Amino acid sequence: MENSTHFKVFRLAAYGDIGQLKYFYFAVVTVLYFVIILANAFLIGVICIERSLHEPMYLFLCALFVNQLYGSTGLFPALMFYLLSDTRDISLLYCCLQIYVLYTYGLTEFSNIAVMSYDRYISICYPLEYNNIMTPKIICGLILLSWVYSFFINAIIISLSLRLQFCGNVLDRVYCDNYSVVRLACSNTILNNISGLLVTVLQFSCTTFPTIYSYVRILQICLKSSKETKQKAFNTCTPHIASLLNFFFGCLFVIIQGRYDTAHLPPILRTILLVYFLICPPLFNPFMYGVRMVKIRQACIKPCYPTAEELDRRQKQHLQELFLEDSDDEDFPGFV
Repeated sequence: MENSTHFKVFRLAAYGDIGQLKYFYFAVVTVLYFVIILANAFLIGVICIERSLHEPMYLFLCALFVNQLYGSTGLFPALMFYLLSDTRDISLLYCCLQIYVLYTYGLTEFSNIAVMSYDRYISICYPLEYNNIMTPKIICGLILLSWVYSFFINAIIISLSLRLQFCGNVLDRVYCDNYSVVRLACSNTILNNISGLLVTVLQFSCTTFPTIYSYVRILQICLKSSKETKQKAFNTCTPHIASLLNFFFGCLFVIIQGRYDTAHLPPILRTILLVYFLICPPLFNPFMYGVRMVKIRQACIKPCYPTAEELDRRQKQHLQELFLEDSDDEDFPGFV
């Protein structure tokens, strides 16, 4: 221990020597990042601007899209830099910062999905009490709680990792993750292991179990309800369940690669599985929710294909403006 080297810089070995392919990978990553920003920012703008979407379900969706932009920004700029750069080194502080951003994104994503499942549970199981339960204060509190909980928990995890001394510096990743960093430590990691176990238990207790309970109760209500109620529940819950499964399997890929030897897999496949939870949910969720949810779809196409009521409203407004102009001319006939 006394003669060992304590590293403050890590090397991201998963990039390897990709030669001229780096320009192709850089172009693909850039396009993906641009599409993620455009799709999520567009739906955030639509939800904020359209008054008919100022309802709990869509406000929770807005928080989900904001978190996806946050998580993508924790990966893509660094990924684009290292693809074109000759260096693969990353400092301990920046590595911990990246871990903090990616882990807060992950915990907040699970929390948002849990909050959305609770919202659907109240809406379907207690429709008459929905507006009394999901008040603006409750909505803001649930969104804020998701972020505060995630930021606080991960601050503890990162502070425990920063105190470690490292006798190795090679990470077989394209980004930093806490499990791989802790494995390189040559100092005592008991506190890190205990905190990781407690966070996992807390995460399942506060997000995963309530989500499962909510959908089980929704299923029980739907089995006893009319066909119309079943169809409505199916239309609103399907995107949420698909989003949950998509993100869950992405996280599962990361956990499996951290605990088991996946050296037999092609490097490009291992990398895709590692970044799946950071690319696929932010990429597919906006399109899935935009297509599946009628109100969002209508709000998106409204500027291009206005409804008859909207056209009538615009015509009345135009006639009113013309009338006001004529009135001004009559009052001041000599004024040019």
